[in-house]
Amino acid sequence: MDTVTRPKHKTDAELLDLLSTVDLQSSVAVYVQIENHVQFAISSGKLKPGDQLPAVRELAERLKVNTNTVSKAYRDLVVMGLLYTRRGMGVFVASSIEDKCREDCRRRIVVRLNEVVCEAKAAGFDDKDIVEIVEKAVKLKTNPYGPVPQALMQYVNRKPRR
Repeated sequence: MDTVTRPKHKTDAELLDLLSTVDLQSSVAVYVQIENHVQFAISSGKLKPGDQLPAVRELAERLKVNTNTVSKAYRDLVVMGLLYTRRGMGVFVASSIEDKCREDCRRRIVVRLNEVVCEAKAAGFDDKDIVEIVEKAVKLKTNPYGPVPQALMQYVNRKPRR
């Protein structure tokens, strides 16, 4: 009887850490955070075609969420063509999707950055403050769904420069 060797995901700890940076207090739904983290990981090359993702139950336990939440994220990513499932084997990153994923992620982010900059200007932020905030945010390397660092919150009560 032949045995089938199961492909393994990168390393359990590395992938679980990557996908475990969801914030249960965020206004962004947990399944959307998981979907985004997978898309960002594919876009940045941290996940490659053929890489196996953690099992639904394993990730749900790590995140302390219902297995249906993780299942929904994985299912949505399969529908998007970014992942595929192999019965009894697991969930894997699809092939030939890196460029499309990178382009889609970058497009979404550029659109959001433009919206935020336009809103900031409309709210009275001057160009120097906007640039300072962006530079600080880049250096802080925080979770996109976590609380906003105090170093950025100092701009909330700052009086406009004249």
